[in-house]
Amino acid sequence: MFVQVIQGQVTDAEQAHAAFDRWMEELAPEATGWLGTTAGVTEDGRLIALARFDSADAARRNSESPAQDKWWHEFSSVLTGDATFHDTEDVMLDVQGEPDTAGFVQVMQGQGSNPERARELMAADPEEWAAFRPDVVASVAAMYGGGDYTMAMYFTSEADAREGEQKEPPEKLKAQMDELNSLAAGPPEFFDLKQPWFYSPS
Repeated sequence: MFVQVIQGQVTDAEQAHAAFDRWMEELAPEATGWLGTTAGVTEDGRLIALARFDSADAARRNSESPAQDKWWHEFSSVLTGDATFHDTEDVMLDVQGEPDTAGFVQVMQGQGSNPERARELMAADPEEWAAFRPDVVASVAAMYGGGDYTMAMYFTSEADAREGEQKEPPEKLKAQMDELNSLAAGPPEFFDLKQPWFYSPS
């Protein structure tokens, strides 16, 4: 899987949402290899989107199409500055339910000191984690650069997510979480998408 992370500051969340809706209606049918997009705008106007493709080639073909270029030019009018892009095929996907039914998505961005170990920890004991945090519907982790990452967590609702954060994990899971936190190079940046936008091929 290939993921492109797109982010930037927008002047109008509703206009940005309408532009993504237009992409879905007009461009998605021709986007061969596109698997889906999760996007949204935080309360302070930060847009973030994770577009998933089956390969880097499919993503490149999409980005090189004249229709995509025209759409991006129009979409850029709602950005206050330049957008930032991160492209990667280093993706971890964990799906416990249907991501597009999530009521709340929290995206985290940061940097880790040991990506290999972080991958091992994130892949460990999925059934135990699912039992401990049934509010987590899915997660997508995209890693790039020298340990940089963007991770989207899909929750049943924001209330469920906040309640789950307060739960004390079993000893084994707590040890994994503590080690994962110890690998972080500084605190992550959070994007709380209280009204996430989900797009999937029809």
